[in-house]
Amino acid sequence: MTVLLTDDADGVRTLTLNRPHRRNAIDAELWEALRTALEEAGRDRSVRALVLTGAGGAFCSGADISQGLSSAHPVYRMRTLTEVTLLLHELPVPTVAKVTGVAVGAGWNLALGCDLVVATPEARFSQIFARRGLSPDCGGSWLLPRLAGLQQAKRLALLAETIDAEEARALNLVTWVVDAEEVDAFVGGITARLAAGAPVALAQTRHLLNENADRTLREALAGEARAQAVNFATADVREAYAAFAGRRDAHFTGGWAVPAATAQRSEDET
Repeated sequence: MTVLLTDDADGVRTLTLNRPHRRNAIDAELWEALRTALEEAGRDRSVRALVLTGAGGAFCSGADISQGLSSAHPVYRMRTLTEVTLLLHELPVPTVAKVTGVAVGAGWNLALGCDLVVATPEARFSQIFARRGLSPDCGGSWLLPRLAGLQQAKRLALLAETIDAEEARALNLVTWVVDAEEVDAFVGGITARLAAGAPVALAQTRHLLNENADRTLREALAGEARAQAVNFATADVREAYAAFAGRRDAHFTGGWAVPAATAQRSEDET
């Protein structure tokens, strides 16, 4: 069985955790597959948005502990988890988690690591780590206080309660709750809008919002200024102005606004 399915359609890449017999619990093979897939998605300029989901009516029931503790040192086991979390966080494209069924432990934190989370009413969430004698990983200790506030983060992490989709939305841990029969079309509509956006500008916006969680206003303003300088160097800004003037939809490509000949002359002059 292929533990991670990949599908591309109209600039949207969907990664589906495919271990339904274990409710998509992540074993060593799936961690490695996720790392490779996220690395490839980050390099592939045809990918304009990414969806993370699970097969068989579940999102992810966390790390697979069915085979007991690994003999490998925890430092080495955690290295792959850390790399996957950072790759997801630092992707240059918007990400959407489509959550059906359970999202538990590392699985829930992978969903929280996406920019947007769409859940069905049947979805259930738990920071199950305390029940396993563990503390949160995959970025949970960083994400939960920023999204739900410190007190609710402590409640979820210390008590390891299971909450439903509506409560998760009330805590800012789910963006939308959509009926199961409508969720595919809903996610398709969101990702179509993201894929049609200006790729460089969306990447800059995503990074600014993620990075500014720990920045002062002065640092945030400096980052915004740098990001706009990058944005104005793309052809997408000119295309947006032209589309507005022509009363038409813009077609964004992420191309560079400076012609190659002009760029070469500038390099020669220096």
